[in-house]
Amino acid sequence: MKKLLALLLTLAMVLSMAVCASAADPISLVVWGAEEDQALLAELVEGFKAAYPDQTFDIQIGVESESTAKDTVLTDVEAAADVFAFANDQLNDLVAAGALLDLSGQVSAVLPAYAGKTLEDVMAANGEGSVAAASKDGKLYAFPMGGGNNYFLYYDSTKVSAEQAQSWDGLLAAAEAAGSKVGMTFASGWYNASFFLGAGFIADMNEDGTTVIDWNGTSSDGYTGVDVAKAMAEIAANPGFLAIADGDISNQIASKAVCAVISGTWDAGAAEAAFGEGYAATKLPTFTCAGSQVQMSCYSGFKLMGVNAYSKNSGWAVLLAEYLTNESSQTARFNSRQLAPTNLNAAADEAVSSNIAIAASAAQDVYGSVQNVGGKYWDPTATFGQMVANGELSTADEAAIQNVLDTLVEGVCAAIQ
Repeated sequence: MKKLLALLLTLAMVLSMAVCASAADPISLVVWGAEEDQALLAELVEGFKAAYPDQTFDIQIGVESESTAKDTVLTDVEAAADVFAFANDQLNDLVAAGALLDLSGQVSAVLPAYAGKTLEDVMAANGEGSVAAASKDGKLYAFPMGGGNNYFLYYDSTKVSAEQAQSWDGLLAAAEAAGSKVGMTFASGWYNASFFLGAGFIADMNEDGTTVIDWNGTSSDGYTGVDVAKAMAEIAANPGFLAIADGDISNQIASKAVCAVISGTWDAGAAEAAFGEGYAATKLPTFTCAGSQVQMSCYSGFKLMGVNAYSKNSGWAVLLAEYLTNESSQTARFNSRQLAPTNLNAAADEAVSSNIAIAASAAQDVYGSVQNVGGKYWDPTATFGQMVANGELSTADEAAIQNVLDTLVEGVCAAIQ
């Protein structure tokens, strides 16, 4: 009996020591975020640690662009970060690969440990569009981190009037008078889709990951793809137009080569510095298409933060991802990056609502749609846009333009190998 009691006491001591050791062991997590988010992430991570003073953490922060996160994660999902930021158009591929934790089935068990929050609280705190962008088939796979991921028009109001800024015709006339240029990236399906979407065309993704696109046909608004391509070609041929290479918009703004440019909130600082007292922004302009004025549309997107389905500390990873995207964190991200909050309380803050770039982004969102295209979409649309920018499409040769559009659609709709 004494031996049994001694054995039981020994086991009890071992179990007690194991529990204590477990509580003292640091929780290891890796977070990936954009390069411009690194300093802020470091501050927010410290805030997260402070929220749990009885737990020690080993949280490493790595650099990974939101635009390339999917490719890096899918290279080796198990070796990827526990928590990572990504653009919403990558969600379908990440879900299909089993890379994202289904928060619908996990959060309810974890979030009550953090300030009594539930999944419903998190969803209700953010705009419906951002929650929809973070969901698939009724399941939430990421936390909304920021919106305003669209593009609009910046302009120098000392050279371009508010009225002129409403149309390409007005913009190009103003640029000619000022000896300046109006800049836009044509060689990108992200930007050049704005002409086709505005004219009623579509680009969407099928269940199998392929893309359906009708730019070589006739839109629901009665315009043909040739009509749109001719309108773009006429803009590109205007001496007041500057075709900007993808990724070079910031440099062109800083060089003061333009009096107006199409970009997003990420270039707000550059535009304000270049335009000075004339700094202004508004929705995208209209363009002349088949004799009518057509309002340019855009892709509107969101930045999200997901949890790796293979995370060894998934519970803590969920709590960290929620913390990095909550109201105070979104406010901090707006202050540091001018990233539009999706959190309704943060978005209602006067500093947000009075921001020139954010206001223009919101005005353009009325004419926007969530991007949902397959991987085959990008190269053909970029090639088409480059041809337009290079002046390779003659507005007098509609048959040649039709052939170019047919080639574009064939490439975009190609099966996934």
